[in-house]
Amino acid sequence: MITRLPTWVWVGAASLALVAGMVNVVGYLGFEHQAVTHLTGTTTLLGAAIAHGDARSSWHLLIVVLSFVGGAVLSGFIIQDSTLRLGRRYGVALAIEAILLATAVPLFERQQIAGAALAAMACGLQNAMTATYSGALVRTSHLTGMFTDLGVFLGHRLRGVHAEPRRLWLCLAIIGGFLAGGVIGALLFPHFAYRTLYLPALLTGVTGVAYAAYRHRRGPAGTLSP
Repeated sequence: MITRLPTWVWVGAASLALVAGMVNVVGYLGFEHQAVTHLTGTTTLLGAAIAHGDARSSWHLLIVVLSFVGGAVLSGFIIQDSTLRLGRRYGVALAIEAILLATAVPLFERQQIAGAALAAMACGLQNAMTATYSGALVRTSHLTGMFTDLGVFLGHRLRGVHAEPRRLWLCLAIIGGFLAGGVIGALLFPHFAYRTLYLPALLTGVTGVAYAAYRHRRGPAGTLSP
């Protein structure tokens, strides 16, 4: 149960959801029309491509899936735990994510699948980095879990069962951030094309620096244990 939400959790979750929304809409509007922040649809398309014998699409989709998983592996290697806790190396992970997104731009512009692969790796890294807080899942690169938790919260309230309000607001912050990122990315894409990804890369880098500064200011005594 979430009993308290530090400022860094609120800001970080909403900011990263905003980033994911922008990255996903750029991938969707791009040359492959491929979402990169989650794997459910990608795996479905992979199954269809295999069934139809489409080797090119199968290979491209498999690359996206493996890249996302590779990003999660990288996150696990850097952070070494799935529970959100002040003091872990999120700044390093965010810096790597920013580099991956910025590097994806020229590859996307040359219509190379490596661009989608790097964007998917960045999203896998981000999604694995923000895993749990106070026993609750906190995912910022896709919304299925957030909408599920929102429905469960409303069901509990209708039943008269106690439900933690902060969990509701966290879900809404992530959903709102992702939606806002999609809107911003879709508005910018006609003007800047794949260079739109420089904005989420910048936001990711800024979030990483802000987190590092906050962690330094709080020091070891500020470590938050859910």
